[in-house]
Amino acid sequence: MNKLKIYIAAFAAILLASCSESFLDSEPITSLTDANFYKTKADADMALVGCYDGVQVIYANGVAFPVVSEVLSDNCFGGTGYVDSYNYQLLDESDISRSPGDVDLFNDTWKAYYKAIYRTNVLIQKMDQIEWDGDEAARNAVESEARFLRAYSYFDMVRLFERIPLLTEPSNDNIPQSDPAATYQVIAEDLQFAAANGAETVSPGRVNKWAAKAMLARVYLFYTGFYGTDLPGVTKAEVLQGLEDVIASGNYSLIEEFKNLWPAASTTVNEAGDDLVTTYAGKDNAETVFSVKYNITSDYNGNTDGNHWMVMYGLRTQSFSPYGQGWGAGTVLPALYNTYQETDARKTASIIAVAEEGLDFDNSDQREYTGYAIKKYTPMSYPDGHSIPEANGASNFMIGQFQDYVVMRYADVLLMAAELGSTNAQTYFDQVRERAGLGSIAVSEANILKERRLEFAFEGIRYWDLLRQGLDAAGDALAVNTRVLDGGAEMTKVISKQNFTETRGFQMIPQSQISLSDGVLIQNPGWNF
Repeated sequence: MNKLKIYIAAFAAILLASCSESFLDSEPITSLTDANFYKTKADADMALVGCYDGVQVIYANGVAFPVVSEVLSDNCFGGTGYVDSYNYQLLDESDISRSPGDVDLFNDTWKAYYKAIYRTNVLIQKMDQIEWDGDEAARNAVESEARFLRAYSYFDMVRLFERIPLLTEPSNDNIPQSDPAATYQVIAEDLQFAAANGAETVSPGRVNKWAAKAMLARVYLFYTGFYGTDLPGVTKAEVLQGLEDVIASGNYSLIEEFKNLWPAASTTVNEAGDDLVTTYAGKDNAETVFSVKYNITSDYNGNTDGNHWMVMYGLRTQSFSPYGQGWGAGTVLPALYNTYQETDARKTASIIAVAEEGLDFDNSDQREYTGYAIKKYTPMSYPDGHSIPEANGASNFMIGQFQDYVVMRYADVLLMAAELGSTNAQTYFDQVRERAGLGSIAVSEANILKERRLEFAFEGIRYWDLLRQGLDAAGDALAVNTRVLDGGAEMTKVISKQNFTETRGFQMIPQSQISLSDGVLIQNPGWNF
């Protein structure tokens, strides 16, 4: 096995530096302006780095999409500290009265998305003024990546808020929210362009045509499931063929052992008890189709390159190597832990079972304690208690985490192709189950959805899979009336189906944005303050 130092050294090749913001500021602080920039292929590449950086930074402040997707789901409760605000309970329970002062809970998130979208819109608008020297492939690659990143940003937003202002070019106009069908049409068109024109090669940290084909399938399944109608301009046959293309490309494969996809799951303390050993497959392994990249260099001076949200999932203020400390959000429902078969390798690779692992965890400062926590995305520490990021030069464990967010894995490609009716559906389904150590069962929509929950737990997918099954079914799955521990004392945790259905599964528009729009923006149902 490799020393964990190998894992530390396996940073992504692309470091998305925050200095890329300079040429996109409204008041330039460098010599780069619209008048002298966007001229050469090198300018285009630099601007594209800024687009990637914009997407990377989306999750750095506010409530990050990967976290909110799990808190909203039936995988996790809100958790956090016993004396913290109740903002995560507000989300979990679809109830503004749980934390009435948090009417701007998503304000930083909202602004970050539109900053990222602005960057992509600028670059797309400038494509014709760049001198490509006859290199049409280079032009198509840049535009494909920019349009993928715009589609990715809008897909997050439209799932969170449904009706959002739709901007496809740089603008300061105060425009009303668009019908979701219009937003989804732009997303689909962007992904279709990227699928047709994107690079075929796989480069760490870069979008290619295969990622676009896979993402189009995810969009298609959500839209057709939730809205019960065709995705504008996209056919089922086109989507399925795209997935078959990804599979046939030979660029991706399942990692042999599921635990090796995840740093904490694949890492143990050595026999001497003074170091860690790991079998982690590394960033950009054969199963990664698309990920949001992070590195260790975040600081409080404008560099925002680290994974700032993963600290939320760490065990509350305590470390048990290889697990590091964090803020105790996303406590895992025992029902999910018990859904896994004992022979399912994903059970212990996905979830920290406190009692079963013999951890002497003090839950007196933990809200909604269940005895289970997220393992896939958790901070890590050395046996001496030092945070791995801090020990390797990070500013601190809160902003220095560097595990990538794997948005799309090859396993998802296989299961989506099976769900969409591939002639190889049983084979694809069996491949995922066999990797988990399970035998073959009949492929069906119901069995695929069950498998998806177990395969993709804590990867920001489950809640959206629930929504696409319909509000009634989703509400039944989310409703809870159970006992948990708050600060070590028993209390009743209730999640109401009625609260959920009143919101239709969407989140509140930040009040600051409604005020800034002079009432042009309208609050979503179920979130009246």
